[in-house]
Amino acid sequence: MTITKQKIGFQHVGSFLRPDVLKQARKDFADKKIDLASLTTVEDEAISDLVNKEIEAGLDYVTDGEFRRSYWHLDFFWGFEGIDHIHYGEGYEFAHEETRDDTAILSGKIKFNPETHPFLQHFEYLKSLTDGTSAEAKQTIPAPAQLYIELIRGTNADKIREFYDTDEELFADIESAYHDAILALYNEGARVIQLDDCSWGLFLDDKFLKTPDGKAYAESGIQDILLRLNNGAIKDLPKDLTINTHVCRGNYHSDFAFTGGYGPVADTLFANENVSTYFLEYDSSRAGNFEPLAKVSGDKNVVLGLITSKDGKLEDRKVIIDRIKEASQYLPLDRLWLSTQCGFASTEEGNTLSENQEWDKLKLVKSIIDEIWG
Repeated sequence: MTITKQKIGFQHVGSFLRPDVLKQARKDFADKKIDLASLTTVEDEAISDLVNKEIEAGLDYVTDGEFRRSYWHLDFFWGFEGIDHIHYGEGYEFAHEETRDDTAILSGKIKFNPETHPFLQHFEYLKSLTDGTSAEAKQTIPAPAQLYIELIRGTNADKIREFYDTDEELFADIESAYHDAILALYNEGARVIQLDDCSWGLFLDDKFLKTPDGKAYAESGIQDILLRLNNGAIKDLPKDLTINTHVCRGNYHSDFAFTGGYGPVADTLFANENVSTYFLEYDSSRAGNFEPLAKVSGDKNVVLGLITSKDGKLEDRKVIIDRIKEASQYLPLDRLWLSTQCGFASTEEGNTLSENQEWDKLKLVKSIIDEIWG
């Protein structure tokens, strides 16, 4: 089973375990023991070291490991005008633990300002590290749908009518702010941008759907809203800009939030979201079977997240190859690829494995890619 078509390249979902020196610097900054310039210096050095390791590992697309963030999603939201950082009073309930309680809430009209959103400078530095190398810088950001889910979370939703008379006005501003942010990243040299999106997990878990909140989501038509926001934000972008998405069921300190196959969202997400590639979680039985892949429309690709980032145990190579063969019954092999199911540190806590183990995971991914698609 060997094919020569190679469109996606060797790439990781996004986040890496934070080194101890970076964790200490972030703590010292929070405790006001060091200033922002000192923290930035530590971040720069850690990211430079990471990029060198990514290139040495053979990655075609590299990230900054999300080293400047506390969360995979909230830090980006807080960069918009009209979004505030508050403590909600309780975190999200994952399967075995509760997350920290930070959230994003409306404080005005949502707008992207290139002068104040920090992610432009973050990408500019990453791009400077890849110029002249064999690798290309990849920027990960949370999806517009994820912002909407955060803004309507519980009492957060009470703020919406303070600033928006209609939902339509809110939707338009989310799409516009994201579109402007993506274009600004493009102008900084980004040619691959990944929309990370856990919002679809809400529709996969039967246990959640039996709760009052779950029933409300299921009956609200919200899938159409999420699709509209994502597609609206990425409409009319430059043709040489690739937009991918990563969809999983939660990744917090090696814990998960949702269980269930992709079937309930396949007709909306797989058939109608206008992305190039889906990075999908398939590392455990919680993800269901591959049958929903048959709904992936057009010539869009799927990266199978068959290698877990949640623990350090290496998967059985033959089992992974057999699962790729199984998935190819629903989507041609030349539209499939392989990666970990998620990042290694979606939040700064990181998952429960070592740095050596995360690189061993990526080495396994690359060796299987080389065997099947090389």
